[in-house]
Amino acid sequence: MYKNFFKRFLDILISLIALPFILLAIIVMAPVIYINDPGPIFYNAERRGKDGKTFKMYKFRSMYVNSPDLKNADGSTYNGDDDPRVTRVGRIMRKLSIDEIPQILNVLKGDMSYVGPRPTLATRPYSEVPVEKRKRYLVRPGITGYAQAYYRNSITQQEKFKHDCYYIDNLTFIMDIKVLIQTVKSVLMRENIYVTAEITGENNLQKEKELQG
Repeated sequence: MYKNFFKRFLDILISLIALPFILLAIIVMAPVIYINDPGPIFYNAERRGKDGKTFKMYKFRSMYVNSPDLKNADGSTYNGDDDPRVTRVGRIMRKLSIDEIPQILNVLKGDMSYVGPRPTLATRPYSEVPVEKRKRYLVRPGITGYAQAYYRNSITQQEKFKHDCYYIDNLTFIMDIKVLIQTVKSVLMRENIYVTAEITGENNLQKEKELQG
């Protein structure tokens, strides 16, 4: 009952309550982001959601305009504390997870939930996604999730997938509460913010620098 009804009901209720605060955050952050680096306020990333459907995920832009897309060896997006693509404001937003706030609008629309597997990149048609990898798309992706809350960027993509599956198999109201509490702790303690070369097996940013000379 919780998984099929109350979870979505709570998502909508909390989003409606939070809506004034989201609008306030946009009013405050928009000029700050623009002054730091003129350009779009939002970064609308294409992600894959429930049942394999793609959607635009809203985030405050934390990188300079026209920054190159860098990937780690495991296919994940590069995210390091030495990333020159990130603006000064963006670095602060990422540490405090402020850049994720607009995703509450995705929750209200039904693209996402507050808790669930983090949305993945939609780099290929859903029909080409291996059947054994489709389990994470049985539920809506989340602003935070089990793997995100407990491990953030300290584990590989394969390990994240295993934890996503564990969450889906054990999805309850109590589980969601535990994930939310751990997320707050992780953000306040600033734990595992960045992906490291030891986790991905290769520092793609260093590779990019070497290729540039």
